[in-house]
Amino acid sequence: MVYRGIKQALADLDRMFRLLGAHREVQDTAGAVPLPSGRLEVEFSHVDFFYEKQRQILFDVSFTIGAGQRVAVVGHSGSGKSTLGRLLYRFYDVSGGGIVVGAIPVKNLKQASLRGAIGIVPQDTVLFNDTILYNIRYGRPEASDAEVIEAARAAHIHDFIDSLPNQYSTQVGERGLKLSGGEKQRVAIARALLKNPRILIFDEATSALDSRAEKAIQAE
Repeated sequence: MVYRGIKQALADLDRMFRLLGAHREVQDTAGAVPLPSGRLEVEFSHVDFFYEKQRQILFDVSFTIGAGQRVAVVGHSGSGKSTLGRLLYRFYDVSGGGIVVGAIPVKNLKQASLRGAIGIVPQDTVLFNDTILYNIRYGRPEASDAEVIEAARAAHIHDFIDSLPNQYSTQVGERGLKLSGGEKQRVAIARALLKNPRILIFDEATSALDSRAEKAIQAE
């Protein structure tokens, strides 16, 4: 059993190093600059995008999000709502048009700087098999316990955590299986709020919450 485990681990390591050495389609361009400080404006200008040429996802999409503004994107399943977030992160480059953040095209920004300024609460919440405290603090590992609790209050999950026997030391289980869908979403929201990013993306992040909790979190 141990021998088989070692052989499997060596094979996994080999695959991992080959993956790290693979060519990346999206790379920092020569002369890329960090994201400027101050308030940010996000602009999508005539953006076209497809994962495969036979099936285009976005057609001539243009909108501007001013500093301090909230914008909701509504559409049916598969219409490209989540794709907008992936393009803003620059996980993919646009097929046409352009995206500008802080008056600089995202292609000319350093990826680490851009992604460091964005926080996202995804549809599928990923939690680690550790404590609630650890999972929230993952948003900003150097945060104090008081800051974690403040973020939990903002996500309206502190009272629930406080009612548990082990409170913030409660284990959430593999991928958070010991929490309900709504509780997992609120942990993920607290994590994003703790990061305190300059750009915050909620990708159907309150779909498992009741309307009262959803409104309260949006107000925060």
